[in-house]
Amino acid sequence: MTVHLLRMAVRVESIAHLREIQSERVKAENNGGEGALFTYTRNIPRRSDELADGGSIYWVVKRLIRVRQPILGLHQQTNAEGRDYCAIELDPTHIQVEPQRQRAFQGWRYFRVEDAPPDLDTAQSDSSDLPPEMAAELRELGLI
Repeated sequence: MTVHLLRMAVRVESIAHLREIQSERVKAENNGGEGALFTYTRNIPRRSDELADGGSIYWVVKRLIRVRQPILGLHQQTNAEGRDYCAIELDPTHIQVEPQRQRAFQGWRYFRVEDAPPDLDTAQSDSSDLPPEMAAELRELGLI
């Protein structure tokens, strides 16, 4: 059974800013070249098999779940001090989702498939002139 991860994008201002940060990280980790994209976590998810079975990381940007990235793999690694950590390999594609409010939390949370917001149609997301916060509030009220 597939599960997703919900993760805060700390100090990230927008989806474009997230793309920029991740692009710079890939360049830095691969000596300026192209390579795999990873996000790191101190704890190794106990449900890693379920995450690797079609799971995604849903990023919370400015208190809204805004975008997801499919998980390509999870790799247990050890740092210089001998502590284990997890490198989560991500698809670099950012898939925008219907914005959904999310309270702050630390670390990451498992996110059930049935709780995940639906993907936005790219044509729909490009044509919307509403700020994401306003669109989320209008959706909650059933007005759009």
